[in-house]
Amino acid sequence: MKEEIHPTYYPDALVVCACGNTWTTGSTVKEIHTDVCSNCHPFFTGEQRIVDTEGQVDRFYKKLQARQDYIDEVEAREAAKVSPDRPISELELGTRATDALVKAKITTVGQVLEMMETGEASLLAVEGFGRKSLADLKKRLRQYGYKLPEAVQEIQV
Repeated sequence: MKEEIHPTYYPDALVVCACGNTWTTGSTVKEIHTDVCSNCHPFFTGEQRIVDTEGQVDRFYKKLQARQDYIDEVEAREAAKVSPDRPISELELGTRATDALVKAKITTVGQVLEMMETGEASLLAVEGFGRKSLADLKKRLRQYGYKLPEAVQEIQV
């Protein structure tokens, strides 16, 4: 062995556990402090307890809660995105088509979908709402994730 490069070895180093248990061992450190030992570790005692070192458990639970909050927020946004209570004006159909629907007292997407269940003719009967407006409406509803009724799925000439 080379001289002057090795740490000092203490054959009677004292180990102190957080539970109060102490013993001696050999080490390069004179005194060692530990959080758990064979007297207090859950594996040896059979007792279920969480040893929280520097708030790690609390930080983990905060991360879990933040993730759950994010998932809930995303689900709420997705649900609001296809809500039948969504105003027609948010579909950005154009001024003429939107005004024609509002004049006919059709203000929400839910009302439009109810009219579509009977067929395209009910919407085409609205004054100022033509085939181009209907095509734009269908396109916008599909873009926003709405499921169109089967009565208006196929293109009628």
